[in-house]
Amino acid sequence: MAGPGSRVFISHLSGVAVFDPNGDQVGRVRDVLVALRLGNSPPRVLGLVVEVVGRRRIFLPMSRVTSLESGQVLSTGVVNMRRFEQRPTETLVLAELLDRRVTETATGTEATVLDVAMVQTRLREWQISKVFVQRGRPGRLRKSRGETVTLDWSAVTGFSLAEEGQGAANLLATFEQLRPADLANVMHHLSAKRRVEVAAALDDERLADVLEELPEDHQVEILGQLKDERAADVLEAMDPDDAADLLSELPTEEAERLLQLMEPQEAAPVRRLLSYQEDTAGGLMTTEPIVLEPGATVAEALARIRVADQKPALAAQIYVCRPPNETPTGTYLGTVHFQRLLREPPFTLVGSLVADDLDPLAPDAPLPVVTSYLAAYNLVAAPVVDETDHLLGAVTVDDVLDHLLPEDWRESGMHHEEDEASERA
Repeated sequence: MAGPGSRVFISHLSGVAVFDPNGDQVGRVRDVLVALRLGNSPPRVLGLVVEVVGRRRIFLPMSRVTSLESGQVLSTGVVNMRRFEQRPTETLVLAELLDRRVTETATGTEATVLDVAMVQTRLREWQISKVFVQRGRPGRLRKSRGETVTLDWSAVTGFSLAEEGQGAANLLATFEQLRPADLANVMHHLSAKRRVEVAAALDDERLADVLEELPEDHQVEILGQLKDERAADVLEAMDPDDAADLLSELPTEEAERLLQLMEPQEAAPVRRLLSYQEDTAGGLMTTEPIVLEPGATVAEALARIRVADQKPALAAQIYVCRPPNETPTGTYLGTVHFQRLLREPPFTLVGSLVADDLDPLAPDAPLPVVTSYLAAYNLVAAPVVDETDHLLGAVTVDDVLDHLLPEDWRESGMHHEEDEASERA
């Protein structure tokens, strides 16, 4: 354990692994909980917020932390696995203090908080001791060349006041390596105000990926706070099926206004998806499977599968069709699984490898039929073809699971229990 006087910058704890006394990993640090005090008294550090399996968040009191060294946190005693619930008198450092605008008491200079540091006192308690700030105008953090300084907590004011338009650059910097689903979990635990501020700081592609992982109420909340032009840009960056699901949650007039702002070629597949019932193959499918003409080679097919942002379920097989290659395509000929592609010479034409022994799904096939189809034939994706043999899209197993799981499954590891009994001294 770092001894009395040892200083730990809290952003450095983000994502650090937490181990129990047996050496087993419990989870990873996602934030630090503090209690602000009156006047200029340094806040007392209550403990760590740790994300465990299932994205559940628990509270680890500082009294149970035995070491903060070597890029890991060691704990003692039995770890309380009840869900963490923040109380009104408590503050999350990373979620609520980073990017805050504060004022230096002595000079009146405004600055933006980049980080805060905690220190262990002689009584072996932890408290916030220092604030690392950058002087300069708000909203220009990345471009500003303002001086960075480390100040005593008592040397600045502004932490106890509600702040409008708080930035999110430094908060995001602590989570920049997170996968979209994990960043969505972080955003779920923020206040509505901070959630919107974080969304505003993300670029369109990153925000689109995160929105796809958030519960529907948060998706609608965030989209509603964006300017119409940016909301349309983010919808364009989303997978068409996810964009259609989100738009279906909005009032018809609002959804149509956003569709009008989207590029016509981006809006067209979304409109097609909205025309189908939600729990049918047409409503579940994505309109962007890997489509190749029969004259394409195995080498070309494998190159398409290797594209980094291609979802695994969609990369499991290619769909061979006559031109045009955009859905709805020309005549659908069949599929070729990626394992078959790996067994053939690179120059082989995919048209000679087509598997056409399974009838494709019709767009009005209900969810139970789609589920049975995937299960019966051990598939992770299936073609959806209309009555004139045009490929409309593909249904993937992850889309089916989204509709089979309870509506609040994304939040099952997010919500707090009302009866939390975590230790707060």
